[in-house]
Amino acid sequence: MSNQDQYKVHREPFYQAQGREVILYEAAYAARLPVMLKGPTGCGKSRFVEYMAWKLGKPLITVACNEDMTASDLVGRYLLEANGTRWLDGPLTTAARIGAICYLDEIVEARQDTTVVIHPLTDHRRVLPIDKKGELIEAHADFQLVISYNPGYQSLMKDLKQSTKQRFTAFDFDYPEAALETLIVTKETGLDEASAARLVKIAQAARNLKGHGLDEGISTRLVVYAATLIRGGVAPQDACRMAMARPITDDADIRATLDHAIDATFDPSPA
Repeated sequence: MSNQDQYKVHREPFYQAQGREVILYEAAYAARLPVMLKGPTGCGKSRFVEYMAWKLGKPLITVACNEDMTASDLVGRYLLEANGTRWLDGPLTTAARIGAICYLDEIVEARQDTTVVIHPLTDHRRVLPIDKKGELIEAHADFQLVISYNPGYQSLMKDLKQSTKQRFTAFDFDYPEAALETLIVTKETGLDEASAARLVKIAQAARNLKGHGLDEGISTRLVVYAATLIRGGVAPQDACRMAMARPITDDADIRATLDHAIDATFDPSPA
């Protein structure tokens, strides 16, 4: 298996377009422009990148960024072995060498001094300096950098610098409108449409509480989790509490509000 093949997306991921994002991404890739995806947690950003990598037939290397991530985690490091040292490429370096799409998920979770290493890859130079090796890598012609973050959930200490933002084209993502989200849930899980629509109704009610006690609304991902549990035989109310309400808040009043919405939506008894 070649280096490219091991990173290929071999099965089509399910992705339902909300607008013109597929066509526009294809245009960005054709020009090898770096792409930034902005939107709330669990709204489909990562699935979109996976789908586009499959559609374009390009390898995909994904990095889940975190606050402990260093530049070496992206670029690479020397490993100490019995016979000396060996250099190991990091995911960014690997992607630049083989011509993969490199997806840095939740980029703002990484330290700002770490994200600086991507700058030379996002302008006309398309190079990656590896200072520890004294090597300058020219990115493969097929290489593209994609980053994502949630702008509604960032403090001033966790935001991208303008010097980074203005190196990217950008897409805004949001939760789908109700009919489309219902379709996504049914396609993903096989749950009947009526039950999926009820789950979406609860999620939308919770999203209306964002900024009024909730930092984040119920994501499409969590709706899919609830639908999966219901398909597995879990009672709808239990599935909703377990997958949709409990993960997003510990506030007793907000939980009570969500529990009331769940019971009102799924209680078969007349009011």
